Amino acid sequence: MGRRVLVLLLVLLVLGGADSRRGEGRKQGVVRGRGRARAAKRFATDCKEYTEAGEKYLDCQDRGLTSIPQGWPEDVHHLLLARNRLQVLRPGTFEHLKQLRSLDLQQNLISRVEDGAFSGLDQLTTLLLQHNRLHTLNEEALITLPRLRYLRIYGNPWLCDCQLDSLIRTLQVPTNRQLGNFAMCEEPQGLRGHKLKKLKADFLCEPPTDGGTFPTSAGGAPRPPHIRKPQDATSLCHTYLYPTPLLICNSRDLKYIPADIPPDIVKMDLSSNVIQRLKPHDFMTAKDLKMLNLSSNSLEQIAPSAFAGLLYLRELDLSNNSLQYFQYGVLEDLYFLKRLHLEGNPWRCDYSIHYLVYWLRHHPGVFHSGLRCSDPPEFRGWLVEDYVKTYNADCPKDRQGGGANTAAETNQDTAQELRAETEEEPVGLLPSPLRMRKTFEIIRLS
Repeated sequence: MGRRVLVLLLVLLVLGGADSRRGEGRKQGVVRGRGRARAAKRFATDCKEYTEAGEKYLDCQDRGLTSIPQGWPEDVHHLLLARNRLQVLRPGTFEHLKQLRSLDLQQNLISRVEDGAFSGLDQLTTLLLQHNRLHTLNEEALITLPRLRYLRIYGNPWLCDCQLDSLIRTLQVPTNRQLGNFAMCEEPQGLRGHKLKKLKADFLCEPPTDGGTFPTSAGGAPRPPHIRKPQDATSLCHTYLYPTPLLICNSRDLKYIPADIPPDIVKMDLSSNVIQRLKPHDFMTAKDLKMLNLSSNSLEQIAPSAFAGLLYLRELDLSNNSLQYFQYGVLEDLYFLKRLHLEGNPWRCDYSIHYLVYWLRHHPGVFHSGLRCSDPPEFRGWLVEDYVKTYNADCPKDRQGGGANTAAETNQDTAQELRAETEEEPVGLLPSPLRMRKTFEIIRLS
C-alpha cells in the first residue's frame, strides 16, 4: 500500500513538472511574440508616414536599409527610399503596393534590377533610379509599368553595348520625352559622355572600328577622341520630384550656374556657393521655376537677361551677396515675382541704384527686404527709398511732380512755332523752273 502511494506521488510530481514547463514555454512564446510585434512597430515608426493633398507618403530615406522589408501599408502612394544601401531589386519586391504612384530609389548602391522587380505597379508614374551603380537595364524591367511618365537614371555608369540596345530604343520613342533624360554612357571610352537619348542604337551591336571607338553617325565614321564636358546639374545636384520638383545644389563650391537644368524643376537651391556673376540666359531651360535661392554666394554682377525665361518665378533670394546695384533690365522678365530678398548686400546709394528703386515702386505687390545703403558713408544705414527722396530735397515744391501747369502760366511761349524758309539751289542738274522753296516747321520745347 505504501509503495502504491509513493508511486502515485512520483507520477503526480512528474506530470506537474511537465505542465509547468509547458506553461513556461507558452509564456515564453507569448513574450517572444510580443517582442516581435514590438520590434515590427519600432521598425514602422522608423519611417515617417504622412498625408499631403490626400495622398499618403512613406518616407524611409537615410535608414541604412540593405533590403526591402515587407509589411508596409498597401495604400501608400509615394515611397521614398533614397540614400539607403540597397543593391539588388528582385522580382515582386513591390507588387503588394498596388496604389504606388512614385518610387524614389536614388542614391543607393543598386547594381542590378531583375525582370519583374516592378511587377504589380500599374499606377506608377515616376521612378527615380539616379546616382546608383547600374551598368545595364533591360527593357523587360519597365514593361510592367504602363503609366510610367518620369524615369531618372542619370548618374549611373552605363555600359553602352548591345545589352543596352532595347532600353535605348525605348527611351528614344518620341512619346517618352521624360524617360532617361541626361543619362550618359560611361563605357566604352569612345562613347563616354554621350547621352543615351541621342545614341544611334543601330551601332551598339556592331564591333568597334579599328581605332577602338564606336561609330555613332549615319556614315559609320568613328567619332573624334572624347572631350569631357563641364559637369551639369544632373551630376552635381540632387533632384526630387515629390511632393514638388526640387533641385538641391547648395554648398557644391559652384562658380557658375550648372548647365542642363531639368525643365520641370519648380524650386532650385543654389545657396552657399562661390558664384560671382550671372550670365545671360543662365536659367533659360528652367521655365517652370517658381523659387530660386542664390543667397550666400559671392554675386557681384547680374547680366540684364540673366533671368530671361523665368516668367513664373515667385520668390528670388539674393541675400548675403556682394551686390551694389542692378543693371537696367535685370528684373524685367519677372512678371509674377512676389518676394525679393535683398538683405546682406553692400548697396551703393548713388544714381546707379535708381533702377532698382524705380522697378520696386512700379511693382507694389512685390514684398522686398534688406534694401539699405552701405556706401557712401554719409548714407550708411539709410533705407534706399529715403536716400532717393533727397534728390528732390532742393527742388521747389511747385516743381516736384506735376509742375507742367506752372511752367505754362509763367512762360506763355515755352512751345513756340517758328517758321523758317530755306532755299535749296540745285547743283546745275535741274532746270530753273523746278527750283522751289521748302518750308520747315521748327518747334522749340522747354
